[in-house]
Amino acid sequence: MTTFHITLNKSTNGHIVAECPALPGCAAQGRNEQEAIANVREAITAWMWDETHHAIPLTQPLVA
Repeated sequence: MTTFHITLNKSTNGHIVAECPALPGCAAQGRNEQEAIANVREAITAWMWDETHHAIPLTQPLVA
């Protein structure tokens, strides 16, 4: 199992935003910290699945 660090911040609407800086664009939110963490775990899983199932890695810029 891989461990990722996440950041938690309160949004202007009072929700908690959880982001995974190591995975660009990987973020989620929740009504409280526990919900935000559970949601970002799902987002990380989806991000990793997407990364392994695309022909072009998402971390590489697309060239037109």
